[in-house]
Amino acid sequence: MSSSFKGLDLFGSGPHRFHMAKQGLYIVALRAFADPSIPGSAAFGDVELEVIVRGRLIAATESALWTLRDAITAQATFSPIAGTLIDAHGRTWNDMTLWCYEEEDRTDRGREISIAYEARFRRFVGS
Repeated sequence: MSSSFKGLDLFGSGPHRFHMAKQGLYIVALRAFADPSIPGSAAFGDVELEVIVRGRLIAATESALWTLRDAITAQATFSPIAGTLIDAHGRTWNDMTLWCYEEEDRTDRGREISIAYEARFRRFVGS
């Protein structure tokens, strides 16, 4: 099985790993938005589910690498359409949105051309 987002193999060109971001309750110090003299904090619901994919895009040519990069960034545009995110082990997250894609500071060139990246997917409240 291969990893995918909305049925697209965005990560399969190189090694990649999935991990979950912080989970639990969204906590805010009461003094942060009310009276500074009020001690304590309050829970305001669950933290939105976030899955982070870190990996390396690998291609034989510079143009092929740009094709891989463009395929990912095309999914991280405004008015995104949520989809299903699947890792290589078959774990599925429904209603996920690619909200952030960031590359490392350099492209590595050798027998193959590659770049490291991080892609962040979130299940927005109301999705």
